[in-house]
Amino acid sequence: MAKSTGKVQSKSAQEPAESLNESSAQSLAGNNPEQSAAPALNAVETISRLTEFDIHLFRQGKHYKLYEKLGSHVMEYQGVTGTYFAVWAPNASYISVTGNFNGWNHGSHPLASRWDSSGIWEGWIPNIGVGEVYKYYIVSNNGQHLEKSDPFALWCEVAPRTASIVWDTWYEWEDASWMKTRKEKNKLNAPTSVYEVHLGSWQRDPSDPERFLTFKEIAVSLVPYVQEMGFTHVELMPIMEHPYPPSWGYQITGYFSVASRMGTPQELMYLIDQLHQAGIGVYMDWVPSHFPGDAHGLFRFDGTSLYEHEDPRKGYHPDWKSYIFNYGRNEVRSFLISNAIFWLDRYHTDGLRVDAVASMLYLDYSRKHGEWIPNEFGGRENLEAISLLREMNIAAYTEFPDIQTIAEESTAFPGVSRPVFVGGLGFGMKWMMGWMNDTLKYFEKDSAFRKWHQDQLTFSLVYAFSENFMLPFSHDEVVYGKKSLINKMPGDEWQKFANLRLMFSYMFTHPGTKLMFMGCEFGQTSEWNFQQSLDWHLLNFAPHIGMKQCVKELNELYKSEPAMYDFSFSHEGFEWIDTQDRENSVLVYARKAFDPSQNIVIALNLTSIPRKGYRVGVLSEGSWQEIFNSDQERFGGSGIINYDPITAEGHQWHGRANSLTVDLPPMGAIVLKKVK
Repeated sequence: MAKSTGKVQSKSAQEPAESLNESSAQSLAGNNPEQSAAPALNAVETISRLTEFDIHLFRQGKHYKLYEKLGSHVMEYQGVTGTYFAVWAPNASYISVTGNFNGWNHGSHPLASRWDSSGIWEGWIPNIGVGEVYKYYIVSNNGQHLEKSDPFALWCEVAPRTASIVWDTWYEWEDASWMKTRKEKNKLNAPTSVYEVHLGSWQRDPSDPERFLTFKEIAVSLVPYVQEMGFTHVELMPIMEHPYPPSWGYQITGYFSVASRMGTPQELMYLIDQLHQAGIGVYMDWVPSHFPGDAHGLFRFDGTSLYEHEDPRKGYHPDWKSYIFNYGRNEVRSFLISNAIFWLDRYHTDGLRVDAVASMLYLDYSRKHGEWIPNEFGGRENLEAISLLREMNIAAYTEFPDIQTIAEESTAFPGVSRPVFVGGLGFGMKWMMGWMNDTLKYFEKDSAFRKWHQDQLTFSLVYAFSENFMLPFSHDEVVYGKKSLINKMPGDEWQKFANLRLMFSYMFTHPGTKLMFMGCEFGQTSEWNFQQSLDWHLLNFAPHIGMKQCVKELNELYKSEPAMYDFSFSHEGFEWIDTQDRENSVLVYARKAFDPSQNIVIALNLTSIPRKGYRVGVLSEGSWQEIFNSDQERFGGSGIINYDPITAEGHQWHGRANSLTVDLPPMGAIVLKKVK
């Protein structure tokens, strides 16, 4: 193994070391005649932070704050500061802590196996503190010799080095105002517009493009940018420790550790703190679906399939060449649920977006006949994973009722975002993958042929309220030859930008919360490349400036118009006015608010032909004002605008008693609101 370069210095003030008094240590360690003596300089003291109740919860799969007990913890014992280590490895015959402090000597600092057959090994080593690098040296019962990172490590060395680092999560938060009021901004019927960010490629150092910016450096530009654009939340693609950058963070080796290449835990906390102070919520990607087979990670941690299922038909993911957690093992359930709670607790995150839920729900996911094992009832559902997700959601919402959990789930599994007590999985929201696929297929078509495919835009309303849906244009849609969003659009440059503005207008006025991947907001032309910065130089060109301004104003419209969010997940908030004008490819619909005076009407012209004097049925008589038009010249449009208030006449149209005429811009969207 590669030896560490030395002790890592903390970059922030550290909280005082915890202390464990002599009587409590004796009661936990058992009768030890040497216990009352001062700890020897290099001795390993057999003391414990774990109570019998901790062990009970751990074995039951009900310990939701296991990070407070396992891992490494700086603490004081008998007046001496040291570090307590605890690791679960029930099939080990010997475990020691190795590091620079003992010259990576496997025999000098052995841990003791607990007497209660819990499989936990523990011990306290004096004169070791924050910044010390270490690994666990494990001899398995079957004779294997392993060097493993700590599954509960808070930080680790930068790859290719793989040692863990003793650290803490002390930080002086300044987001009290946000935390007190986030319930209102995070509730389901609040406007939620999410900016999905891969921190490693949002921006790079122009003088050294190969270097990752630190969390703290990114905060300088990301926070004001998101605030300027009007997004309510950011979603951070995985920032847990992952040794393989091309995985984008989805192959995690350190579930409790931040990605060391981007900074310390405190620097990530600073970024989140700054976002909160700017009024921006933070969702974080969480990956309980699989983990990689790196030698220093969770794979065969004690020489056996400890975290993963031992049968490859349930424990190996053929698509990702990775390993699937054993969701039926109680200790693994404690690990995973504790990990979800950890990020909500210690990092003040406002929610978790759970990756690849579909792969967890089905035993036959991406498997052929004969490659999977039915459940106890003969079905394809993974009952253990379903149970875990339900329990995770109950635990998260019980501890933090003002957060949201969001499922990336691509099938028709029922009740993903319904409460557990009615048989659902308990998520707050679910990605609307069907809407995303249909929308992209439609907008990729030349506008001359769209009249034969109007159902691709209207079908989503058949099932739009079966779940609490989030509408995602995510990173998955702009990689691997799929092209960027702007280059999916047909036509010349002007038409491409007009189409993209129209598609985003449709997205923002469609029921559901919103998610947009970084770069899409200004019309990034190249596919996303995780190895380089976004093409910020494009903002020197008018079409991209206009695109960015359009998305900014859509966010402002979304947040300012109650009709666009009061009933995000209810049929009460939506009404079709006309879906039948296929020949002209025009759609008209209404969004409704708690207060009917706030209702709005949306008209989409999905072709390149302007529709002058187009008659539209409206909800009531009186004057109506255009409050948004995607064809504004400042957006790069042609400037076909309805400037003046328009009076609705008693002219029946679209099944309405009142109607009015408007000019519909080419490949444009307009939003009308009644003038009080």
